[in-house]
Amino acid sequence: MSRLPELLAPAGNMDSLKAALHFGADAVYGAMKTYGLRAAAANFSQDELVEAVRLCHRDGARFYLTMNIFPFDDELAGFLEAARIATEAGVDAAIVSDLGAISLLRRELPSLPVHVSTQANTVNSEAVMHYAEMGCQRIILARELSLERIAALCRRAPADIQIETFVHGASCMAYSGRCLLSAAMTGRSGNRGACAQSCRWQYALMEMKRPGEYYPIDEDERGTYLLSARDLCLMPLLPDLTSAGVSSLKIEGRMKTEYYVATVVSAYRKALDCLAKSEECFREKLPELLQELRNASHRDFDTGFLLGAPPAPAQANGFTQEREYVARVEEARTNDFSELVLKNRFHAGEQLELLTPKGIIPFKAPDFIRVSTGERMDTLGIAGEKILMKLPAGVSAGDLVRGPVRNHKTAAEKPT
Repeated sequence: MSRLPELLAPAGNMDSLKAALHFGADAVYGAMKTYGLRAAAANFSQDELVEAVRLCHRDGARFYLTMNIFPFDDELAGFLEAARIATEAGVDAAIVSDLGAISLLRRELPSLPVHVSTQANTVNSEAVMHYAEMGCQRIILARELSLERIAALCRRAPADIQIETFVHGASCMAYSGRCLLSAAMTGRSGNRGACAQSCRWQYALMEMKRPGEYYPIDEDERGTYLLSARDLCLMPLLPDLTSAGVSSLKIEGRMKTEYYVATVVSAYRKALDCLAKSEECFREKLPELLQELRNASHRDFDTGFLLGAPPAPAQANGFTQEREYVARVEEARTNDFSELVLKNRFHAGEQLELLTPKGIIPFKAPDFIRVSTGERMDTLGIAGEKILMKLPAGVSAGDLVRGPVRNHKTAAEKPT
């Protein structure tokens, strides 16, 4: 087995970053308040960026700063200043899409490693060679490559160039994210960090002279033309990606919750750790880990372009999840009440689970104490409330509590 690749997790905010580190990510990627393509995420202020980098380095992990907006001339000075601030904060690399922006950073900040974003749509070894000559360290491949092409590209790439590819999460219908649908429909450009995710809305296709007759929208060997793609899940192909020579496996999700990040990172961490032991161990554990991925919010899964064209029909059927985020453990106390931050309602006597880096711990929920009032309670549904509750042995700060998905009546109790 080849050397295991890095597990790279999304961090749209500090909570997600901490969850990624707690559950075993080797590296995280996130953005500052400007110049990233997820403007709707909380992202990191200058002070938060310093703290995020500190937390990553404390845990032996890396922080990559997403700066993959396509900047205009009048934005280049601000772009460069943000990169200077990030370099001083100690980020391990900048993720950049635009050729001019890459050239600017390599000239003005040669000490800042550059990773070429998937938005650059790299699909061949000539492009890889060009970025290598510019001094870039890593290429994040376009999502439209097959496993065979990824392996061939890895073989042709210079020895000092790392190859990264997405393995899990939402996929864009446009060519590696270069979409104009949101800009055309809402005036919010995805290439400027303001995507309204118009492709996720519910549509029907109808020809004007045939009212009431609806047509399916599928995809051919070149891709898909409209509507919401299925979520990518390449966990079954981890041995193949590792053998192909991929250096980093990237999870999508800077707009997702800390529970999503924790669940997906935990599953992929366990998969890679099994693979490090043997492929037999990995195959034995795979069904359980695939089931674990269904506990986080997701659309129907497919393998994208890894095994050829994605299977028809292209569109997904909306979000589902099989477990719900209940609370986060803030402080674990052995043989005493642990402190938790509530996320969704639960009831005493209900069967819950602790999601920990070592595994899942089932337990029956006891009653608890509401910190703000000191009263003992058997149910509460106010997100953000702190509670004291006795938990099973083996719990630690950062572990998450989850339970059955229920119907919600208030905004505070919506599933995550």
